[in-house]
Amino acid sequence: MRQEAIKRKYRILQPPCGLHCIKMNDIGVRIGRETIIEHINLHIHCGKLTVIIGRNGAGKSTLIKAILGEIRHTGSIEFRDMRDKSIQDLRVGYVPQHLNFEKDTPTSVYDMFASYISNVPVFLRKTKVLKERISQSLEMFQAQELIDKQLGDLSGGELQRVLLSIACDPVPNLLLLDEPVSGIDRNGMELFYEHINGLKKKCDLAMILVSHDLDYVQKYADNVILLDRTVLEEGPPAQVFASRKFHEVFG
Repeated sequence: MRQEAIKRKYRILQPPCGLHCIKMNDIGVRIGRETIIEHINLHIHCGKLTVIIGRNGAGKSTLIKAILGEIRHTGSIEFRDMRDKSIQDLRVGYVPQHLNFEKDTPTSVYDMFASYISNVPVFLRKTKVLKERISQSLEMFQAQELIDKQLGDLSGGELQRVLLSIACDPVPNLLLLDEPVSGIDRNGMELFYEHINGLKKKCDLAMILVSHDLDYVQKYADNVILLDRTVLEEGPPAQVFASRKFHEVFG
């Protein structure tokens, strides 16, 4: 029964539909007189992992913030149903690089999760229904045993699995991952990318990942975007990694 509930909740498909597209039209960001990014034109399809790479200061995190609506930008972002070309509302999930909190905070995983998904203040009461929902969401990322742990007691990999669970409750149309494995050990990175690969295969969503881990990009990405203020190169990992622009940036 629990597995059936999870499948309904996460809209698991076999295979991913590929029938939705996030279209970015001439996105640009200026701060004062400085152009941070410009002329970003991209199609991001569901069922695919798109990875943005580039040098420090290339505008990767700025593009993520523009998609989230955290900073003003020019251009437009559309979420289209490819069957009838209609424009729909875009639901975005986000996993940040860091989460700032005091290490001795008494806040538990349950408390943080419940504060995101419930309108009832978490200090008033814990409900069986809400705890079951949170447990099911954590279970998707092998994190259900963390539900009562305090945030300060989590390892970097454990915290990222919790943040993934929150970002995917409910499953978004677009999942943004801004260098989420920074500072995590190799075992944690392997587990993280395995979960991302599982999401790509099972769920009706698109994913954009900002990463410096080029070995993992080669292994897991469907599409790679080389960014340096604008899109320098785009395509499958092998194509981008073999390009002249890639060697100019990373050579």
